[in-house]
Amino acid sequence: MKIVIINSGSSSIKYQLIDMPSCEVICSGMIDRIGLETSNLSYETQKNKIEESMPIPNHKIGLEKIARLLMDERVGVIKSTLEIDAVGHRVVHGGAGFSDTTIINKKVKDKIKQLFELAPLHNPANFEGIIVAEEIFGTAKQVAVFDTAFHQTIPVVAYKYALPNYLLTENKIRVYGFHGTSHKYVSEKAIKFLQNSSKIITIHLGNGCSMAAIKDGKSIDTTLGFGPMNGLIMGTRSGDVDQSVIFYMVNSLGYSLADVNTMLQKQSGMLGLTGFSDLRDIESQAGQGNKDCQMALAMNAYRIKKYIGSYTAALNGLDAIIFTAGIGENSSYMRKLVCTDMEYFGIELDDSKNDMRSKEIREINTLESKTKIVVIPTNEEIEIANQVFELLIN
Repeated sequence: MKIVIINSGSSSIKYQLIDMPSCEVICSGMIDRIGLETSNLSYETQKNKIEESMPIPNHKIGLEKIARLLMDERVGVIKSTLEIDAVGHRVVHGGAGFSDTTIINKKVKDKIKQLFELAPLHNPANFEGIIVAEEIFGTAKQVAVFDTAFHQTIPVVAYKYALPNYLLTENKIRVYGFHGTSHKYVSEKAIKFLQNSSKIITIHLGNGCSMAAIKDGKSIDTTLGFGPMNGLIMGTRSGDVDQSVIFYMVNSLGYSLADVNTMLQKQSGMLGLTGFSDLRDIESQAGQGNKDCQMALAMNAYRIKKYIGSYTAALNGLDAIIFTAGIGENSSYMRKLVCTDMEYFGIELDDSKNDMRSKEIREINTLESKTKIVVIPTNEEIEIANQVFELLIN
């Protein structure tokens, strides 16, 4: 079964063509920095590798570019879209209606659209991927894998807000959690790699960021809640902010609710603090003495440390912390900021191991460290393919 996986992030598209059940990756690639002045595209097969820089203003144009490469006469890997059995889509917010992998139909698409306002940076991009894929791969099954599904095991004491009860029972306002596909994948890899680890904190750091407390393989808490905006400082999203600030901005400063929503979602986070949303740019500027960038990185790490402390309490102990996703896997600088002065939690980083680059799972803690520090490359695409395959054969 040939499955195309489309993983549309807030500013990126990761994609793979996977043969199942062997999990053989026929083709893989990524487009990042979508919407910025220069976007990067990669496309790799066993025979060809293409890397290009070009302006890609939105996800639709990016997906069309990917489809053309898949069927290109020179570098393509399929002759016809009829060869594709299914397309698996990462969908960020499933709300209360979706807790399992689901075949996409009109009702499912309508529900995804209804959830746009809860995940405005993601669900529209996910939906665009579905629409384009339906046009290109007309005979393939379209399947949605929801980021919120893995966090369905969070207990009520953690997912319920201290609001009037009817807002949960009638309006389904609660913590849903996101990046669940990534947290599930890397936590399972960590448990297998470490063999006897039952109390894990997974730290997913990309343009969007989140952490999860995972006990015996199940999510028991996570930093993102009703929508994918709170918790950690992100590329353009604020993370945690005192609710009073919102009322003050509206009632005293003259902002509309729409203005505040746009600011918190698209103009805050690292962008608001530095003028840059891409951590590579921020680290470069920090290295050149930019005080705003240096402060933003310190704030980012401080927020992560606070959640490590709270989740260690929730887990009643800590066996390992896992760094994953684009920043978590590639930024030795951010990992060092997070792990510095954390000896009380048994976290001791080995600088030489941390500075080494690898695409493999690796420990970067000292031999004396009581808590394991592990870098695990996430592969949401393989996880999505597994879930799509299991759904379609059962």
